[in-house]
Amino acid sequence: MRTARARPNILGGILGWVWLGVIVLPIYYIVLTSLREQSSFYTENPLLPPAAPTLDSYITVLTSGFPLYFFNSVVVTVASVAVILVICVMASYYIVRSRSKNAQRTFSVILLGLAIPLQATIIPVYYMITRLSLYDSLLALILPSIAFAVPITVLILVNFMRDIPGELFESMRVDGGGDWRMLWSLVVPLARPAIVTVAIYDALNVWNGFLFPLVLTQSANTRVLPLSLWTFQGEFQINIPAVLAAVTLSALPIVVLYVVGRRQLISGLTAGFGK
Repeated sequence: MRTARARPNILGGILGWVWLGVIVLPIYYIVLTSLREQSSFYTENPLLPPAAPTLDSYITVLTSGFPLYFFNSVVVTVASVAVILVICVMASYYIVRSRSKNAQRTFSVILLGLAIPLQATIIPVYYMITRLSLYDSLLALILPSIAFAVPITVLILVNFMRDIPGELFESMRVDGGGDWRMLWSLVVPLARPAIVTVAIYDALNVWNGFLFPLVLTQSANTRVLPLSLWTFQGEFQINIPAVLAAVTLSALPIVVLYVVGRRQLISGLTAGFGK
């Protein structure tokens, strides 16, 4: 029998390297520029390493309120993602395991949220936040972030949980396990790739959110990183290395989160593609 040789996809390889360059080049430029001196920004080649690397831009950013904005972003992101995961894991388990029509109706209502753009609801959200006396607080950012992340999170978790064999549930039920035990002892460990996937996805959306902080907060004490970058752009409009240093610092937590959970993220994103 002849063994068919796989033809190398030269065009695909070239396009892959081009796409990699498109992604890496801006990151490379941002990191290099953040290490330059302000005086050498216009005189040196922007694509070559700086002649005298310095951390002055990072020091300038860190002494301009950046730690407070970073802390606010961490609080909003961690609180939002934690609540999202707890609510959506339980809701997804109910939708998958319940045989009642209410479960499917609940799933349909949740999916309606995918059709509602965030920008179209900003006025009602602003009205509700002000009526609840939550304006200019971190809670005003946490609650809407949770609400708008529920539909896509439930959709991903439901599709993943449906792949868990029903025999495992029946075996645990025969052993006397209730719904809570099956949820936390069976579903959560097996659905870990999907949970990590939605956690990283939701954390990225909350961390980079700009519209809610712009509309629902006002004071510097409740400012988060995306809004602070806009402020830094106005404050350091001449000092480009300082602006890009702030961008680098704001992106580091998400990069670390991706590096830690990249395997689980890939497993969750590719789950079900082999069917």
